[in-house]
Amino acid sequence: MAQASEAHPSLSSKAATHVGIYLQDDCLMHRFIRSRDTSSIVERPERLHAVKVGLAAAIARIEEAEGSLKHSDVNVSVEDELAAALGKMNIAKTDSGLIRARNVSVIRSTATVDLLDHQAVKYVHGDIDGDVYLQNLKSWARDSEENINKKGSEIPEGMPPLDLYLCPTSIDAIQGAIGAVCQAVDSVIVSTRTGAATTPPQPQRAFVAVRPPGHHCGEDTPSGFCFVNNVAIGAAHAHLMHGIQRVVILDIDLHHGNGTQSIIWQINEETYRQTLESEYSPSESNSPPSKHGPQIFYGSIHDVLSFPCEDGKMSLVQAASTSIHGPHGQHIENIHLQTYDSEPYFWDILYKERYSALLRKAAEFLDSTGGPGDDVMVFISCGFDACEHEYPSMSRHNRKVPTSFYHRFTTDTCAFANTYAHGRVVSVLEGGYSDRALSSGSMAHLCGLMGDTIRVDESWWNVENLVKLEKATKSRKSGRPSLGDPLAEAWLARTSELLLHLDVNRTQLQQSRHWVPPTSMTLRDRKKPSSGSSTPEVARKPGKGTHTYAVSSGSSASVSASDSETVSPPRVAAKKLPRVILHVRPPTDAPQ
Repeated sequence: MAQASEAHPSLSSKAATHVGIYLQDDCLMHRFIRSRDTSSIVERPERLHAVKVGLAAAIARIEEAEGSLKHSDVNVSVEDELAAALGKMNIAKTDSGLIRARNVSVIRSTATVDLLDHQAVKYVHGDIDGDVYLQNLKSWARDSEENINKKGSEIPEGMPPLDLYLCPTSIDAIQGAIGAVCQAVDSVIVSTRTGAATTPPQPQRAFVAVRPPGHHCGEDTPSGFCFVNNVAIGAAHAHLMHGIQRVVILDIDLHHGNGTQSIIWQINEETYRQTLESEYSPSESNSPPSKHGPQIFYGSIHDVLSFPCEDGKMSLVQAASTSIHGPHGQHIENIHLQTYDSEPYFWDILYKERYSALLRKAAEFLDSTGGPGDDVMVFISCGFDACEHEYPSMSRHNRKVPTSFYHRFTTDTCAFANTYAHGRVVSVLEGGYSDRALSSGSMAHLCGLMGDTIRVDESWWNVENLVKLEKATKSRKSGRPSLGDPLAEAWLARTSELLLHLDVNRTQLQQSRHWVPPTSMTLRDRKKPSSGSSTPEVARKPGKGTHTYAVSSGSSASVSASDSETVSPPRVAAKKLPRVILHVRPPTDAPQ
């Protein structure tokens, strides 16, 4: 990255970078209702609470570093608690009045989309003969309770029932997640356009804490808790609505983003075909230049022994090991996580020589396609399940990273974006399942998004401080964290105060009227997929009381005018992209 910075001066402005945190409460509405037994369900609404704990702690620490955290914050009275509780009733779109950190804002997004009437969604998941997959998805969710009562499962036969679930309100969560991602894209691009000025200032970087995740979902292949591909849709939205022509997607989830890579391969293939046609086809002298699709770099750091590769299926392992840069218009880099026995070895050898190569390859992609420019956008598919604090059953191959990875890699990515993309970065939540992995990872990640604007102490997320954080934010019977502990450190009391506001709509699991007995199935259905099915196989479900490991990461459009100030250009017809060999699904005649 040092070489890239020396070759290209930073495009970002001298002003301090503003970071936006996007929350969408509709994402709490996606729940497992197949049975009362949720012991093996790790992709759960409570994941967002754990993320908010980490974000609140990061904001408190940032305020402390900026000198805006007062020692008196430890003395929270009963009246203060009451005021905080009453404040929760005012669900404003931002928490700008609450947050003292100079360059952080929380946006309570109400943006949503219609899956069947949104350009970017149709660009990624649309079908040439109609939106078959999207229509099916909506009907599966709508009829989920009825199908559970009739057949025992809401997931159609031939799809993996052990890593996918739906409920009647899942579509609200899915559409809300997309809406928040696209709203963040709008804000970041508007704020970083050359000569653009917004009041109040919009964020140049964003973290979008949404679920369900997205990076395992291909064009029409839900998998690994993912039903639509949030980041791919965000990239398509940036292209269709803002003219972004070059996109960098950096995937740091424990699991390979097979769905994202499949979609990106198809988009790049179509763009490459358009480029060749325009070069070799005669055109009239007065005709306008043809418009091409985007060029996208996809880079992933992941464990090749875990989902979706754990069964050793050749096509999936090959896809997760692909490295191709330029030929056929493809720009793909995959790096496999390795074990380490000491942090010096991790940072001096693995991170410096191996994992940072992802950014070097991304820099080569941009240099070869025109260098820095206003048409560049950077996304992070941000999964926290490679964290050292993840469930052992999830990271059983011991391919982990220290929590500080989420700070340093994010800091390096922001420096990369400063050089090539006017500083614009949109990070979207994918996986991460244990509370400690999510809270520590999101805390480190938000500090990384701040770049060099504050002095960060990586001891903030050491085990000792994480234990303190968990104790301070442990919910009472009322569901609210404890406030007013006279022995609490100032940052802990401030974290609890912030959490009351960030976690406004935390709700208990809503009971379904009808339940079926817990399933006794422990292995995946190995029957040949039904005709037309394109879903890859999934791994075994662990026994009761253990955590599912064959899942992953998982994570405006028709964002309403009130959610985005961007003026939409004329509608662009959705494109059907050709299928390619690295598509996530196996051939229908593949041996079982």
